[in-house]
Amino acid sequence: MPMSKIAQKAVAAITKLQPDPSEGYLAQRKAEDAAGKLTVASPRCRIDDLTVPASDGYEIPCKVFTPLDVDFSLKNGLKVTDDFRGTILYLHGGGWANGDVEFYSDACMRTALKLERRVVAVEYRRAPENRFPRPLLDCYDVAKALFAKEFLPDVRPDRIVLMGDSAGGNLAAAVALMARDSGDFHPNTMVLLYPLTYSDHSPSTIFDSVRENGEGYILTREAIVDYTDMYITGPQDLENPLLAPLLADDLGHLPRTLVITAEYDPLRDEGETFAARLEADGTDVECVRILDAVHGYFLYPSVLSFVRDTYDLVSDFLDRAPEEHGGLGADAPREQKQKGEADSPLSAILKPVADTLGLGDAFSAEGKKRWTKLLGTA
Repeated sequence: MPMSKIAQKAVAAITKLQPDPSEGYLAQRKAEDAAGKLTVASPRCRIDDLTVPASDGYEIPCKVFTPLDVDFSLKNGLKVTDDFRGTILYLHGGGWANGDVEFYSDACMRTALKLERRVVAVEYRRAPENRFPRPLLDCYDVAKALFAKEFLPDVRPDRIVLMGDSAGGNLAAAVALMARDSGDFHPNTMVLLYPLTYSDHSPSTIFDSVRENGEGYILTREAIVDYTDMYITGPQDLENPLLAPLLADDLGHLPRTLVITAEYDPLRDEGETFAARLEADGTDVECVRILDAVHGYFLYPSVLSFVRDTYDLVSDFLDRAPEEHGGLGADAPREQKQKGEADSPLSAILKPVADTLGLGDAFSAEGKKRWTKLLGTA
């Protein structure tokens, strides 16, 4: 069912107020800084600041959000203890140029409390001052140090979850690829919220959602192109799988992954196709499309149904992990309420995997031909 006309008009009006990223990213940073200062800390979540040395000697700021068990009795008084089942390494979105940990503090606190996991949020250096691959290398350096227990000695590496939204989802996927290929560490679990996984968002791109949702739904096609131009050092980066994970030759042997997309997001099809490629290459993956949602919805108030549903989906996905990975094991009850599309996007995409490389309905007929040519399979 299409978005209601009233909602669509409201979203379109908000979209028109968005500044051009290449000219307005500094103003947006100021607005986000002001919004971040309004965050009210929860008494059930402790926030700690720390730094992690980067490979070039820079100290990468991070915030650690630890959920707490607060117990009070007349006999024993107030007792506060850490209460978490694992650790989430969270990489924020914002087109690699906007967003920061302060702006994401409310979402990180909420994530820590709702998912019962400590959250480590990375203040990676942003574009255009720091272009590809610097933001990615900052994230990788923090991940490597976290898995090595270098700054959180009590962390359990087998219970670390890579998580990110939008450009942060792009960074999380790239970190997973780097870790697999280097052997430095081995993430077991990854959660990607409406990630950017491809590098062509021109009008002739192979993904229909870029054309269908590229105007009037908050994130525009032009904004994606602008953010990408601010991130790359040159056209050669557009062919790098660490910038566009969908271009990787092999997406096997990656962490068990949950991909969540938004119905009215220009990045929808590439996120779902990334999930299909993961499945086709043997990686354990689940994919759900949140209906009526637009790009960036995860930062909206949790009273909204699609935000609540997303937490339910992620919680269910993490709970069904083995106990040694911080889940409840195979006997964990499966969340029964349907959160997204009645028929999961993967079910439509994966049925013809053997014959069409898992392209399914994410591509137009012409798109299928171009993608097949790109992969070098006649």
